Amino acid sequence: MTVTDEQVGQDGGSTRERAAPGRIAALDLLRGIAILGTLGTNIWLFTSPGGAAAWLAGWGGGPTDAETWLTALSNGKFLALLTLLFGIGMELQYRSAVRRGLRWPGRYLLRALVLLAEGFVHYVLVFEFDVLMGYAIASMIVAFLVGRSELVVRTWAGVVGGIYVAAILGLTALMIAFPEETGSTPSGPPAYGSASWPDQVQARLTEMGVYRIELILIVPSAVVLFLVGSRLVRAGLFTATASGARLRNRLAWVGLGAGVPLNALTTWAGPDWSLVDRYLVPPLVALGILALGTSLVARSQANRPGLLRRGLESVGRTALTCYVLQNVLASWLCYDWGLGLADGSVVRTIALWTGISALLMVLAPLWLRYWSRGPIEIVMHRLTGGNRGA
Repeated sequence: MTVTDEQVGQDGGSTRERAAPGRIAALDLLRGIAILGTLGTNIWLFTSPGGAAAWLAGWGGGPTDAETWLTALSNGKFLALLTLLFGIGMELQYRSAVRRGLRWPGRYLLRALVLLAEGFVHYVLVFEFDVLMGYAIASMIVAFLVGRSELVVRTWAGVVGGIYVAAILGLTALMIAFPEETGSTPSGPPAYGSASWPDQVQARLTEMGVYRIELILIVPSAVVLFLVGSRLVRAGLFTATASGARLRNRLAWVGLGAGVPLNALTTWAGPDWSLVDRYLVPPLVALGILALGTSLVARSQANRPGLLRRGLESVGRTALTCYVLQNVLASWLCYDWGLGLADGSVVRTIALWTGISALLMVLAPLWLRYWSRGPIEIVMHRLTGGNRGA
């Protein structure tokens, strides 16, 4: 949906004057960065010997030092950023519904169901580690919380977040205490990467219990981050006020100043800390990226956007389409039923990520010259009633 400046400020007052300059561009830019950043993590799954399924099975040996540290640059952070942005979008849609006098969650639940269906199709036909299904499930929960009191929201976020952190730390303790049991790997390589596309689809259907187990970790994390994103809007993160600037500065310093060193520490600590490295530390870094990116866009609003920024913003405006398309392209380029370019090398992996990212930043602006939404966004918009709902 198109977002106006009036949807950003605090409720009950004139907010057009207080909206941070370039706020819409900041959200589009950050979505574009998050989408291509998730590809920066997923591309290693596509290029690993045997494909993404082999990575899950642990076959093929441990990553090289270069791969470990390159993966650490994106692992979990941009997924967390995308999750925060989803929560921000939910808050804006809630405000739009309230302003129009529409019932909430109302038609939003239909949007969540359509997203769940889209995620399932994406999972079956394209990618084992789809996040759309997890987002859809979490959004159905948060839709009933986003308009509640601060006490209710903080209680839900605190309880879910506390249980989640305790579970991740408990699993990490088990991995450290019993490294042989938790680190055991299959004796032979899976043939997933060299399988035909119909065979891969069949594997995703028959092994759904294995491939979709990550939803247990994605859904509670998304519930908390959706609520955090919603409340950051209400706290004035995107307003051009002194308090908004202070909030952005604090989040940037804490998120990057503490999050980046912690991320380096968990990466250096090794695979036993992989759950902390992927699910607990990245949201902290993502908060820093969100705040820093918003501040930089606001300061550069007077400057004409360059090609890179315009490309990223266009990817952000067509985020759902680009998320699916990048996985389709990576599958075709890497698996043997396509070009079969995956060889596990760091150089080729970086080249494939760069090529796919560049292509998306060319295609998205071209598409937006003729349509206001991406193709998948258009389908979703029409299925959920177009402009008749929030």
